[in-house]
Amino acid sequence: MKRLGKWIIPVLALFITASCQSKNKSKKSQETQKKTEKVEPDTKLSPQDLEKYETAYFASGCFWCVEVIFENVKGVAEVISGYAGGTEENPTYEQVSYGKTSHAEAVEVYYDPKVISFTELVQVFFGSHDPTTLNRQGPDRGPQYRSIAFYKNDSEKKVIEAYIKALTDNRVYDRPIVTEVMPFTIFYKAEEYHQDYERRNPDNPYIRNISIPRYNRFKKNFAEYLKENTH
Repeated sequence: MKRLGKWIIPVLALFITASCQSKNKSKKSQETQKKTEKVEPDTKLSPQDLEKYETAYFASGCFWCVEVIFENVKGVAEVISGYAGGTEENPTYEQVSYGKTSHAEAVEVYYDPKVISFTELVQVFFGSHDPTTLNRQGPDRGPQYRSIAFYKNDSEKKVIEAYIKALTDNRVYDRPIVTEVMPFTIFYKAEEYHQDYERRNPDNPYIRNISIPRYNRFKKNFAEYLKENTH
């Protein structure tokens, strides 16, 4: 994988031009018997707030890592860790993390489209993980850690596909992008102890050795997208 660095803004500019026509396992043993619940929507946001936010869904490895990255992006109001991309109802962490379902660990992102666009969230998604490793992110292996960009309509699908094409045409990566582009169907909220995991468990070895370094790499490339006073 190449370092994105200087490619991030040039590729985004190229992508916007091309797409404007279409508009716009150290963690295995914790409380695994808890049931999941579907987000309909997250109760932290008031009905008034929900009217101005839209949702986007991504999977790119351990949701502990992905959650903290998107939570620090400007315009993002809330990020929920959960499971998506599979067919089984009400999956548990034990089932998903051991590869016993067709779901992947995923996040639900509530964002203000007046502050950050879906296109920019797609850019954050690709820039914050390696989309060329099949069924793997870092030390986490299996289809439950695969890369997926979900779309809710044809416009979002075109945004994702056009950005993948821009990355490919510019040879940003040394290997083919293997990210799945999948229609969104349903999202199951993960057990409560997974929510805000990095903030609540800063001394966890996985957080210190995997999540925080990944987040720091993201900050280096996406400083202009960060909220003020981010850690």
